[in-house]
Amino acid sequence: MQRDKAVEKSRREPAYGEFVILVSLMTSLAALAIDAMLPSLQRIGSDLNVQNGNDRQLVVSILFLGMAVGQLFFGPLSDKTGRKPAIYAGYALFIAGSLLSVLAINFTMMLLGRLLQGVGISSPRAVTVALVRDRYAGRAMARVMSFVMTVFILVPMLAPTFGQAILMFSGWRAIFLSFMLMAIVTLIWFAVRMPETLAPENRSAFSLKQIFSTIRAIFKIRITLGYTITTGLILGMFLGYLNSTQQIFQEQYALGASFPLYFAVLSLSQGMASLANTRAVMRFGMRYLVGRSLFFIFGLSILALGIALLTAGHPPLWTLMLYLMLTFFGIGILFGNMNALAMEPLGHLAGIGAAVVGSLSTLISMVLGTMIGRSYNGTILPLVTSIVILTGLSIFVVRWTESDQKSIPTA
Repeated sequence: MQRDKAVEKSRREPAYGEFVILVSLMTSLAALAIDAMLPSLQRIGSDLNVQNGNDRQLVVSILFLGMAVGQLFFGPLSDKTGRKPAIYAGYALFIAGSLLSVLAINFTMMLLGRLLQGVGISSPRAVTVALVRDRYAGRAMARVMSFVMTVFILVPMLAPTFGQAILMFSGWRAIFLSFMLMAIVTLIWFAVRMPETLAPENRSAFSLKQIFSTIRAIFKIRITLGYTITTGLILGMFLGYLNSTQQIFQEQYALGASFPLYFAVLSLSQGMASLANTRAVMRFGMRYLVGRSLFFIFGLSILALGIALLTAGHPPLWTLMLYLMLTFFGIGILFGNMNALAMEPLGHLAGIGAAVVGSLSTLISMVLGTMIGRSYNGTILPLVTSIVILTGLSIFVVRWTESDQKSIPTA
């Protein structure tokens, strides 16, 4: 009898390979929703009568606002209702937002659709890690997450090419239709093949009081607060690049349809850094890598700012590419380490703590990234100046963060 139940359960549950593919697709949908839109921003602005070219950047940054809000609730919600209801709710919002964007007759309607997409996509972003943790532990969990991270690195490289390919045969609304189709297929696959991984006896209560008490606790822990702020500063710098990259490469440097290729090269640099960090962190520790990376980006950006000033904000393309490749390599080192350092003191609040840290850092980045993008003036000066300021500020915040540590562990 028990053997028959075990066989029946194995038939219902996805095998290891299927599980990894499904979780990877769910995780990467957020990156696809961000980066696949970049080649179409000019057409969207034109079709929806956006007068200021910088305003169309809101198609990117408003998604981050939605993710900041959604992360705060979907992680804790999944601990109460189970993983599947939280995923269903998120996908429903994402599909509704995609449909609203497809039908958009003005820019406000478009932004509302993107906001709903952001709130919705925060659900699989927040819950899939819990899904993996429910089903695997130790080295098996690390193995699954390494496969997921590989896909997550590849998607930003290929997403603009995907968007550009659709534009060659159809309009920008078809990109949103493709998001809907992918979400529906993934949702059906998830609903049919993935059983609930959180048993009723392991579920916990959900309340706004608990969320706000966690926020208060984080503000009292200097390590967590400091590295959450620093993560927001660096992510804001990166979002500023995402907001203005289409204008810089397609308009300022007139790369046209070849823009996705240059974007892919820069994404590869960041992805390679993430992979290199897995070994470097074991040898040098997180704090050492964060400190050295910040100083590296800061010094490099001062040099780049000097070159930009000498060339009236329009340096040779190869110079800009080299600078951004090295900068994004440094950013790739920073992201994983800063998030881990922020979470280090929150062992007793790991689940809801991750949601709060992710939400606060994303909210900071959305504000900063929007400001950077909207300051674009036809040159790279606003972007490079912002990188100098934000990395300099990050160095200051990290020093403040560590200043009261009696003994800093090797991490």
